[in-house]
Amino acid sequence: MARADLAALRAQQLALAARVIREDALPTAPRFIGGVDVSCSRFDPTQRVYAAIVVLEWPGLAVVDQAGVAAAPDLPYLTGFLGFREVPAAMEAFARLRVKPELLMVDGQGIAHPRRFGIASHLGVMLDLPAIGVGKSRLVGVPEAPLAEEAGSEARLRDRGEEVGALLRTRARANPLWISIGHRVSLPTALRWVRATGTGRRLPEPTRLAHEAAGMVRRAAGG
Repeated sequence: MARADLAALRAQQLALAARVIREDALPTAPRFIGGVDVSCSRFDPTQRVYAAIVVLEWPGLAVVDQAGVAAAPDLPYLTGFLGFREVPAAMEAFARLRVKPELLMVDGQGIAHPRRFGIASHLGVMLDLPAIGVGKSRLVGVPEAPLAEEAGSEARLRDRGEEVGALLRTRARANPLWISIGHRVSLPTALRWVRATGTGRRLPEPTRLAHEAAGMVRRAAGG
């Protein structure tokens, strides 16, 4: 595994982040939505990553295709630089799909990232597809107001004076999700699609199923 040149990675992230489109440039009603999850552990001695994409048909949310990849990345686990480690495996999984999604919902951050280029933005830019970041925990951002306990409550997130996403509580009293623009999707549209693909669970159905599929890839590879 190569030693990371952090200065070069930062420069590359900033250059790619400049290509992120923060406005809607996606079909009004995409027929196929892809959930993306990449599983890894900094404590795994093999340091492999396990990527899965599950494609759902809209509006029924039936699974029409899926693909998974176990890969040995070129970089070690580096907080803030996971896109370089995980996106190549996700792109390989995408290449294996027979049915290509028109919108990606990615387990991770979009522009809610120190350099505004989390994995959802990274994958969206590399594939030039609309992408939404659906994070399960905070990377950056402070809510503008307290988040109510009711399902459907939201609060916009700011980091260094910039709006970078929103907290969304999908189930009453459950931990919220951290929603952010990935690529070619505005924040209101990102929130609308996360709500529309919810089925009463904490996670929207695309990323929930992708999380399960990545776990299956990991178990099949002995990880």
